[in-house]
Amino acid sequence: MPGLRLARTDQVFDALAASVLEQKVTSLLAFRAWRRLVHRFGETAPGPTPRPMRAAPAPSVWARIPSWAWHQAGVEPPQSRAIVAAAARGERIERAVLADRADPERILTSLPGVGVWTAAETRLRSLGDPDAVSLGDYHLPHEIGFALTGERTDDAGMLELLEPWAGHRQRVIRLIGAGGPREKRRGPRLAPMDHRAR
Repeated sequence: MPGLRLARTDQVFDALAASVLEQKVTSLLAFRAWRRLVHRFGETAPGPTPRPMRAAPAPSVWARIPSWAWHQAGVEPPQSRAIVAAAARGERIERAVLADRADPERILTSLPGVGVWTAAETRLRSLGDPDAVSLGDYHLPHEIGFALTGERTDDAGMLELLEPWAGHRQRVIRLIGAGGPREKRRGPRLAPMDHRAR
């Protein structure tokens, strides 16, 4: 597809925080939480902008966000704890990942609350990793399996299907997501649950 690119920011901690917020929730809830936290604790973005914009907070600011602010943003305690723990080592994590591009997953998964899915999402966003595969994703194996075989599959099946493109598996995933065949919906969209109302 023309114009389809794997972007890279080199902002490892920002990508890590966003990926942790997306764990086990819908994209809608994760984006809402990110927007609320960045608006409240972020810095004013530099330069002239059409309307006021905010940049993500520094790791030292993430580490000081009080528990009630996480709750107000709709973030579950395991995710807020993972971000706060990572923020305590934020700049060291970023330096280590950027210095050791050969094995960033090992560095990222050594953090509490960061598994292979979160590490892959972080590598993809911050490093533009063309081979990152988000294992443990709820929808991805089904989408890849259906696009390549017409059948749903699991993580192991997805990895087997993507093996011919080793080194470029994320590129294949992106191409499928941008224009590949899609399975018919089996039911209505999941209604986001707001844990603050419980």
